[in-house]
Amino acid sequence: MHEQIEKIKETLLGVWSKKHYIIISTWLICPLGWLGVSSLPDQYQASARVYVDTQSLLRPLMKGIMVETDANMQIRLMVKTLLSRPNLERIARMTDLDLKAQDNEEFDAIIEALKKNIKIDSAGRENIYTLSIEEESPQLAKNIVQAALTVFIENTLGETRSDTDTAQQFLKQQISDYELRLIEAERRLTEFKQKYSGIMPSDSNGFYAALDNVKRLLKATKLQLLETQTRLISAKAQLAKENSPNNRISDNVIEQNSIATTYDESIVNLQTNLDNLKISYTENHPDVRELTRRISELKDLRRTEIENYYSNNGVAGAESDSAIKNPVYQAMKIQMNQLESEVASLKVRSIDYQNQVNELNAKIHVLPEIEAEMVALNRGYEITKAKYEQLLGRSETALLAKQADATSDKIQFRVIDPPRSPAEPSGPYRLLLSLAVLIIGIAVGVSSAILMIKINPVVISATQLHRAIGLPIFGVIAASDNLHLRASYKNKTRLFYLSNMVILLIFIAFIGYFLAPDVLQPQLRRIF
Repeated sequence: MHEQIEKIKETLLGVWSKKHYIIISTWLICPLGWLGVSSLPDQYQASARVYVDTQSLLRPLMKGIMVETDANMQIRLMVKTLLSRPNLERIARMTDLDLKAQDNEEFDAIIEALKKNIKIDSAGRENIYTLSIEEESPQLAKNIVQAALTVFIENTLGETRSDTDTAQQFLKQQISDYELRLIEAERRLTEFKQKYSGIMPSDSNGFYAALDNVKRLLKATKLQLLETQTRLISAKAQLAKENSPNNRISDNVIEQNSIATTYDESIVNLQTNLDNLKISYTENHPDVRELTRRISELKDLRRTEIENYYSNNGVAGAESDSAIKNPVYQAMKIQMNQLESEVASLKVRSIDYQNQVNELNAKIHVLPEIEAEMVALNRGYEITKAKYEQLLGRSETALLAKQADATSDKIQFRVIDPPRSPAEPSGPYRLLLSLAVLIIGIAVGVSSAILMIKINPVVISATQLHRAIGLPIFGVIAASDNLHLRASYKNKTRLFYLSNMVILLIFIAFIGYFLAPDVLQPQLRRIF
């Protein structure tokens, strides 16, 4: 560690012995560098801050009704694409920068400069964006920021409306295509039904369900026919028994199956009154005799009405007169006729069902294929119809979203700080540049001194000489005053200090000239 410190000390002493290189480098580099820094044009920074409000009032109101897009993602996309070639060309034309270009290469250079100089920064979650640029002209800087802000706002709003229009055009095209497909599916389905209209099963559950249904109806009809035939046989037997000579005609028999006449109710009422009178009086009582006569007349009229009914309906001939006059017999005769008619009807129905069963059995190998084809056609038709109706609903949703956007923009821009023409230059940072030039001048001088030490070594101490030659050093002899080395060394040191002080004064004057231009520049103008 001690050896390393000695080497560093020797190096510093060697540089000090070569300090005239520092004087040369500082006087060569610093003045020229400071002149270059002073000749740099002033840079003026213009900026604008804008707040993007994506919290529209319509969003919660229209939630679930219209299509919603991610406004924040759209804003981030617009920020990333603001410095695209088309946008930069538009900014250049809006600020007349394109007029400065004589050919395409110069115009490309202007576009590249805009892309490099325009800065857009985000404040994070607050959706506050800052647009800024540095230019030599303060008015040009303001115009560029204003143009960039206009392009940013118009592109964002225009992109929203463009997306809505594109979606509507796409939906209209799809609706038109699906409408044609739906018409074609309806046409195929209609032609299929017309082609197989005579052999298609009427039951919507399918062929086998229709066959089972017809068989069930045939079985039920046959059972009902058998029951009706049994009732008919029973009715014929009772009718034959009723038609026998041993049966007596009774005008007073009124059963549920008897024929009702207009005199039945009067006869029943008079008979009831007669029974009540016989309780208190004898049969010779005038009222009793009158009621008996009246009942007899009504029975005769009733009998005549029944005979007229049967004669008008063709009931006569083989039956005896007593049977014709018997209302029970006549009622049973009518019931038998009804049963015979019902039997005939059931036979016809049974034959029809049997024919249907035979027809379906004959088509059992053809109808399933037709039914499967019809199922496929219906399935394709229903799918196309469902898609068509869904597209119609989406079209209405897109139209509603477009109307909502036309009524109130879901993205609103609020310019917090509009761009202004800067009064004071923002750059270049001449203080730092001048300090950097001074540091570079000193560093070049030190580096030159170290390089010369490596090329032409200088012995500073006996220890360094011993380490260099490897021989023991017995003593050191001081230089004589007659050589004037000490005076030369002092002169060089004074020159070094003076040079550095002059350089430092020039540096301070240069910095003061730019830090306090209102104080120093008028004074210098008076002198020069």
